[in-house]
Amino acid sequence: MENNEKDIFDRIMGWGFFKVFEPFYKKNKEVLLYLFFGVMTTVVSFITAGIVKAVMERLGAGSGAVANISSVISWIVSVTFAYITNRIWVFESNAQGKANIAKECASFYGGRVFTLLVEMLIMFVGYSKLGFNFWLTKITANVIVIVLNYVISKLLVFRKIK
Repeated sequence: MENNEKDIFDRIMGWGFFKVFEPFYKKNKEVLLYLFFGVMTTVVSFITAGIVKAVMERLGAGSGAVANISSVISWIVSVTFAYITNRIWVFESNAQGKANIAKECASFYGGRVFTLLVEMLIMFVGYSKLGFNFWLTKITANVIVIVLNYVISKLLVFRKIK
């Protein structure tokens, strides 16, 4: 069942200057929102990591603990943010009931753990073993992860129930 109700992004595209982009937006809404919230997820991750880092350093934690704990906490917070935004705005999930939502959420987190492992493998092979440039390897890994996350979310996590 298609949701014909306008969300906040649909309404923004109806405003003055944005009307020029409305046809393009309507045609590519899902991908555009996925990319927008991907950027926002990155911002959430960086802010969370920065807050955790500041708190831990103030408490006297060593750099290893700061790096690991801030990474884990920022990953959890950012993946949670991504799940909520993808569920509501990107894929407009119609899953209802605690069991279905729990299954959807677990699938989302499972997919993100899988792509985290893919990224780690690409970084290990590309940077550690083959000696490729760190940042080029990281960018390549992230492009692959973004595409995989989208495909997993679209085909496995948020598939439309008829």
